[in-house]
Amino acid sequence: MMLRRIFLLNHFRGTTVLACLLFLTLTGLQAQPAVIGPVRTEPFVLGITDIIRSTVMNEERTLNIYLPPGYNEQDSVRYPVIYLLDGSVDEDFIHMAGLVYFLGFPWLNLCPPSIVVGIANVDRKRDYTFPTTVEKDKKDFPTTGGSAAFIRYLGEEVIPYIRSRYKTNNTSTLIGQSFGGLLATEVLFTHPDWFSKYLIVSPSLWWDNQSLLNRTVTLATQPDVRIAVGKEGRVMERGAKALYRKLRPFYADKRRLRFHFFKKENHGSILLHAAYEGLQK
Repeated sequence: MMLRRIFLLNHFRGTTVLACLLFLTLTGLQAQPAVIGPVRTEPFVLGITDIIRSTVMNEERTLNIYLPPGYNEQDSVRYPVIYLLDGSVDEDFIHMAGLVYFLGFPWLNLCPPSIVVGIANVDRKRDYTFPTTVEKDKKDFPTTGGSAAFIRYLGEEVIPYIRSRYKTNNTSTLIGQSFGGLLATEVLFTHPDWFSKYLIVSPSLWWDNQSLLNRTVTLATQPDVRIAVGKEGRVMERGAKALYRKLRPFYADKRRLRFHFFKKENHGSILLHAAYEGLQK
């Protein structure tokens, strides 16, 4: 009997405790204030998208444009321009704009406040490659071979458009990686004076059996050039080094031509590291 009484008492006490805890829990939940929403919601604007009609390409083309903090149409300040190949929103535009914003912080001052023009893609394999004699490349990339038209579009339409519409100065940079690096190299070889700086990252110079490296080049002007490659295999690494060696005779001032090997980076991770290193110099 005593044992039963103790059991019932303990059972009663346990039930009471549980009931009290449940009551307190429910009371506490009911006492919580309602979730308060924002006073208002506003869009976070990173840049501007200009859609232009290209006569050269015979299609509409998109330019994603980042303007630095303090950009004001009414003042006299003019800005350097960074032209970014593979500049679609879902490619390299957003993180490159963020990097330029970061490097331009007044307390860092590693890069002057700059306009970033992301040149969005329609068909990058078509636009960034010249015709190839390699049958496998033709089969694997059937739309290739249109770089001459894209270079005309860049020089005759994009650059004049940006200069006429935005407050630019005389300093401009072209950034290209992979096939974009191949295109940037072709622009450097054919129109070196279009840009004052070139950042050529992991260029796909293997294209057409490296025929671009065999072209005769005479640089009437010597823009600043940065060439970068990561741990990307013998073909990519040798191509980037060969480009550096090809350009070296044109540069008495070796500071204006640099080669960077990022041994910890691969083809996917190198761009921001190379841009961080190249843009702050």
